Amino acid sequence: MSTEAIAVDALTIEDAAAELERLAREIARNDELYHGEDRPAISDAEYDALKRRNDAIEARFPELIREDSPSRRVGAAPSVTFAPVVHARPMLSLDNTFSQDDVQDFVASVYRFLGRLPDQSIAFTAEPKIDGLSMSIRYENRRMVSAATRGDGTTGENVTANIRTIKEIPQTLPASAPAVVEVRGEVYMAKSDFLALNKQMEAEGKQTYVNPRNTAAGSLRQLDAKVTASRKLKFFAYAWGEISDMPSDTQFGMVEVFKSWGFPVNPLMKQLNSVAEILAHYHEIGLKRPDLDYDIDGVVYKVDSLELQARLGFRSRSPRWATAHKFPAEQAFTTVENIDIQVGRTGALTPVARLTPITVGGVVVTNATLHNADYIEGIGNSGERIREVGHDIRIGDTVIVQRAGDVIPQVLDVVMESGPQTPSATISRKNARSAAVMLCGKRTRKRESSIQLPDAPAVSSAVHRQPSI
Repeated sequence: MSTEAIAVDALTIEDAAAELERLAREIARNDELYHGEDRPAISDAEYDALKRRNDAIEARFPELIREDSPSRRVGAAPSVTFAPVVHARPMLSLDNTFSQDDVQDFVASVYRFLGRLPDQSIAFTAEPKIDGLSMSIRYENRRMVSAATRGDGTTGENVTANIRTIKEIPQTLPASAPAVVEVRGEVYMAKSDFLALNKQMEAEGKQTYVNPRNTAAGSLRQLDAKVTASRKLKFFAYAWGEISDMPSDTQFGMVEVFKSWGFPVNPLMKQLNSVAEILAHYHEIGLKRPDLDYDIDGVVYKVDSLELQARLGFRSRSPRWATAHKFPAEQAFTTVENIDIQVGRTGALTPVARLTPITVGGVVVTNATLHNADYIEGIGNSGERIREVGHDIRIGDTVIVQRAGDVIPQVLDVVMESGPQTPSATISRKNARSAAVMLCGKRTRKRESSIQLPDAPAVSSAVHRQPSI
């Protein structure tokens, strides 16, 4: 039996050693594909699962931790295409959390390390985790002198010429700025610019791009800065490296200083004091995700006090005072813009949701199958209810979309709190008494509806959630 099929608690010490070797090799290969070549071969969920398995085995067999362990490494070696830049302070990664329990454990660990009771006296910041390319921009005497990618955390790639083409990033800082400062943040491509670029590539008969993150990374690694300039890249500042004089004593204050220097900062960043507030903001950002013009894959929490950050310190590759709360990698919130009827080769008619573009599992999703009329109503193949009453899918709804592997994306549920909550609906019907049955398949309950059935092969039906008065 292959060691990858054995549960962690069932591994022998020999199996564990072999599995850690396999995981080190597999994770290193995927780090290089993602960070070095901007062409990931697996989804974020699959990568996170590899990392979690490695961490679990190391926790059970600490004596087997390898020198090349993924737990000791950040990113990938910098490309030989660009000159190397040694970071004055390492660019470390963040530990990930995936559940409410994980977040509670993170907050509790902060209090425990500091020897305090969990009395909500410690403030945290929470901000969207931008799905882009990490960047460190160095200023000396308030002028930009270099810009480097994360690389392996110690050494990055010199992309100064390309960073200078990003209009949002200041070339010089105001007189109030320190003599030396490294401003760190994320370079990204707006979703609207990504869709426009793909439309242009398609019109020119060229291959389109997979997602904004990889496109931004590839655009930044162009040898010709003119190509980078044409891609309209953007930037959010949220951290710093070497700095000769601290202008604030809090994380939130530092980001406000960056804003005053002319850097774009994320407007959804908040200061919070309790786990309940942190999780509420995580949910709020998740609901806003489809309307943001940039991809995010979670929310980052940091201890706000820089004094407490210094006391908490670092593990081998990550700070104790911060964590990234990831969204489910194969799920996302988005909005139903329309519902069309798709005609298959055999003449079968299937309702399809046209969605506000959202990146799910590393792919930009714009459509999702609704299967049939029962599924729209929230009823499964055997007549069982698969969603709460009233959670029928309508145009304008915020919905949870799932994409797993190569399976066609599907709408899982409706987020009722995001819009008007009313059971009433209107569907136009012409030329067909039971058009819903004809178009969408089996119906298990009647509902006032009408769908236009033109002679053309493409049929469109509109189901709108009515505003409450």
